[in-house]
Amino acid sequence: MAIEIERKFLLASDTWRSAVHASTRIAQGYLSTEPTRTVRVRLKGAAGFLTIKGKNEGIARAEFEYPIPAADAEALLALCPNVLDKTRHLVTVGTHLWEIDEFHGDNAGLIVAEIELEAFNSTFEQPDWLGVEVSDDPRYYNSALSERPYCRW
Repeated sequence: MAIEIERKFLLASDTWRSAVHASTRIAQGYLSTEPTRTVRVRLKGAAGFLTIKGKNEGIARAEFEYPIPAADAEALLALCPNVLDKTRHLVTVGTHLWEIDEFHGDNAGLIVAEIELEAFNSTFEQPDWLGVEVSDDPRYYNSALSERPYCRW
């Protein structure tokens, strides 16, 4: 079982854009958004994934992710009541990879930077474009954004 330790931040500026080394369009939906687990289907470019995540314990939770055929991902996305549309930009700062999600559709205008860490107490370089931390704000969970998008806040 893998444990995901992730921190999320809003952005203070768009200077991160000049450091992007890859970008991918992502469609993702949720087959289940129970408090104790989420079941997500994702189409990332031409690759499909099915992910089960356990209950959040602070900034950590169990995560199981499996590749699936793109056609299966498309069929499962059709079963989801709402599908998130976002572009994921990758930026490396020091030894860490930042995933910066720029949302589209009903979540347009929202940009969130995420970093996955090895341990709770891991240190990392905080770039000047990093803003307020929102790791503990459930409104910024992707599963929550699929049910109550940013445009309705």
